[in-house]
Amino acid sequence: MFRSLLALGLACMSPSLFAQIPDNLVVEGIPPIPVALKRDASRYLEFRTAVFAAWHPVRREMLIGTRFSDTLQLHVVTQPGGARRQVTFSSEPVAGGQFEPRRGRFLVFSQDVGGGEFYQLHRLDLADGRTTLLTDGRSRNGNARFSRDGRWLFHNSTRRNGRDTDVWRLDPLRPDSAESILQVQGGGWAVLDVDDDGSKVLLQNRRSITDSDLHLLDVPTRALTRLTPARDRVVSYGTARLSRDGRSVWATTDLDSEFLRLVRIEVANGRITPLLRDASKAPAWDVEAFEVSPDGEHLAFVVNENGSSRLSVLNLGSGRVRPLSGIPAGVMTGLEWHENGKDLGFSLAHAQSPSDAHSVDVKTGRLTRWTESETGGLPAREFREPELITVESFDRLKVSGFVYRPDPARFPGRRPVAMIIHGGPESQSRPGFMARYNYFLNELGMALVVPNVRGSAGYGKRFLTLDDGYLREDSVKDIGAFLDWIGTDPGLDAGRVAVMGGSYGGYMTLASLVHFSDRLRCGVDIVGISNFVTFLTNTQDYRRDLRRVEYGDERDPRMRAHLEKISPLNQADRIRVPLMVVQGKNDPRVPLSEAEQMVKAVRANGQTCSYLMAKDEGHGFAKKPNADFQFLGTILFFKEHLLGRPSVR
Repeated sequence: MFRSLLALGLACMSPSLFAQIPDNLVVEGIPPIPVALKRDASRYLEFRTAVFAAWHPVRREMLIGTRFSDTLQLHVVTQPGGARRQVTFSSEPVAGGQFEPRRGRFLVFSQDVGGGEFYQLHRLDLADGRTTLLTDGRSRNGNARFSRDGRWLFHNSTRRNGRDTDVWRLDPLRPDSAESILQVQGGGWAVLDVDDDGSKVLLQNRRSITDSDLHLLDVPTRALTRLTPARDRVVSYGTARLSRDGRSVWATTDLDSEFLRLVRIEVANGRITPLLRDASKAPAWDVEAFEVSPDGEHLAFVVNENGSSRLSVLNLGSGRVRPLSGIPAGVMTGLEWHENGKDLGFSLAHAQSPSDAHSVDVKTGRLTRWTESETGGLPAREFREPELITVESFDRLKVSGFVYRPDPARFPGRRPVAMIIHGGPESQSRPGFMARYNYFLNELGMALVVPNVRGSAGYGKRFLTLDDGYLREDSVKDIGAFLDWIGTDPGLDAGRVAVMGGSYGGYMTLASLVHFSDRLRCGVDIVGISNFVTFLTNTQDYRRDLRRVEYGDERDPRMRAHLEKISPLNQADRIRVPLMVVQGKNDPRVPLSEAEQMVKAVRANGQTCSYLMAKDEGHGFAKKPNADFQFLGTILFFKEHLLGRPSVR
């Protein structure tokens, strides 16, 4: 009652003291945002990133994604450190783009509306800036790949029935040429590569992160050939590319391995040969990305070593591997060769730098930084580096994570903790840039614990499956192990711990509050699953079967009963600490109803539950004003419910 009267009193004060609430937001239980707080946090809200998207095929210039207003748009950078020339202008963020091969007269980019993830493909003519819609404007379209001559664009689309990701082909200069060339069953089909003239298309059929196959489509005859062998066990095939002569496919797979490794698949007979001939030198981690040079002689690959990216180049003729040193430890994405055969482009982020576009000369090893993104005027060197930790869970399984600690000189004593749980669940927390969360560290003196519970990617295929189906709550027990560890660390306050996470991390937040309310102060659930049965019923058709493999099939009575039993919604009475729920109205993955029903249940039990919903967002907030408001609201939430008097041990 006191808090409600206080909020009412604050709201009646001069509006100039508080930030305006945008009309597109539904705000419940979040106090007015003081202008002074927004001013104090402003530097942490003004960081930027630059994401490498593509090389121009003729000129040595980059296409990047970055934000100068409210949404990420495409820009061209003509030289390292050069100005970013914006080429797309929209109130909606652009998801990615690529130049027309060979000539680079136009580019094709992907974009949705309101976060609904029904992506459309567009052509942007660089000569006059005119944009043309290439797809139907209604279905979900993705995995766009040009034939190497630039004549054809292939992609996947749910246009036929909203569920199956069929293969489509179009001439990007004639949108009315679009035609379906392969009808498939399932939402996990993806175009991976196309040969020179568009006569062969390499496809992946992904049933789950641990179960997939590769197929080759002969476009003139529409004949589909399975490249990967039939087997009696689950095998995953990840990234794959066609060789220039069409006789082989380069791929990553965990066939006969715990981790994804590089292999060569012969198209004629399906024979699979490991590329790293000396097994003792094969990385004991996943090869998470690779690309073959334009001349087909070299293969650049990235290994995920406990969350950090390591880049090497393999000579396909000799089999010799050359690590490329001098690249800072961090997270690397978007690998692509320039047509000159020596420059590799990629994005790189680490704790002291947001994502920026880089290239490396594979012949000399020289690293070039093309962009230097702003950090709101904050000295990048002062951002805190993470510490890798390993804890033992209830069944003696070792799980790891990262800890970011505030400066002990400024913030002595035991520090309050926010445990930030990743989504997926087949994802991984990695030592990248902490963006807005640096405010928690540098201004509030909070420590951040970022766990990788069982089911996380990057630690082998067995680890990936340890939370599947009936094992779901074992991952929640891992959170208990991290809470135990926090209790043993003299720099952390086990009596002041919050949990927060998005998507599956939102479920983990809710489940942690159910099981550990006596050990937690509060939680922030962002687009999280509250009931597995209603989630599986209402998520978009194209992804339902993929999620059933992970969580369980709700159509089976025994599994349905289990999912109902473990769902936080049905245990809301066990949540005895304040909760904040954040949701996008147009979320196609975790529908709005998952948030609404959880808020209603928690409030019905007399518990504090703040609610923030954006009408123009989907699975998380992508537009800067919305993301800023969410973060400022979270600061107020933590100040009220977490940052009180230290506990007494």
